Amino acid sequence: MEIIIKENGQVASEAAARVVARLVREKPHAVLGLATGSTPLMLYKELIRLHREEGLDFSQVTTFNLDEYIGLPADHEQSYRRFMNESLFKRINIKMENTHVPDGMAADVPAACAAYEQAIVEAGGIDLQVLGIGSDGHVGFNEPTSSFASRTRIKTLTRQTVADNARFFCGDECRVPKHCITMGIGTIMDARMNLLLAFGEGKAGAIAATVEGGVAAIMPASILQHHPCAKFFIDEAAASKLQLAGYYRWVYEGKPGWQQDA
Repeated sequence: MEIIIKENGQVASEAAARVVARLVREKPHAVLGLATGSTPLMLYKELIRLHREEGLDFSQVTTFNLDEYIGLPADHEQSYRRFMNESLFKRINIKMENTHVPDGMAADVPAACAAYEQAIVEAGGIDLQVLGIGSDGHVGFNEPTSSFASRTRIKTLTRQTVADNARFFCGDECRVPKHCITMGIGTIMDARMNLLLAFGEGKAGAIAATVEGGVAAIMPASILQHHPCAKFFIDEAAASKLQLAGYYRWVYEGKPGWQQDA
């Protein structure tokens, strides 16, 4: 687990984008796992800039998104499919048929979840998975006590997650779907690299527990301690409760040149 602390979310996102860009340049047919919400927006904006200004080519890239609300059609203003289309896919040269988001309107949800898992396998597995983290430590929609062996499945959101996401639904918790399809923690752990973004004081407790606490299902993101290549890009506010923040800065600043953006 590598902890990269930057002065703010913009700088952290730019550093994270360089990692993604290096992968895409070295492996043009890379498989990316993507996240939604406000946290990755700066990362996506930087990837768009790299595409437009530096020729970063996504024409052979395949993507799989972490999750989707159940009951929202793809064109709903708060569906994650629409979010990805507007925030990234339509602004780079990726082929839409190579982008995958769980189907929130699937008639047979368990079958759709199994098919999603199989599609990831057939694509060769996820090379790099972008993650955010909830204030309660959830990743994707894997809420506290989710099984570390879990796969893509239906989940019921916690009251905290519903409250946190109400801002996307005009502040009305009653409008937030209570169920979702999400990649499982086992699916996330299969990715060859996990890249987690966290910004703001509201994430400081979850980051401290994930990085420096014990590994426990009550803090789902803590399983990333066992991942062979997990990189956390966080700002000063999100790092504010880390006991060893100084050490993490010292390690990152002392990396040899060949390890930069890797």
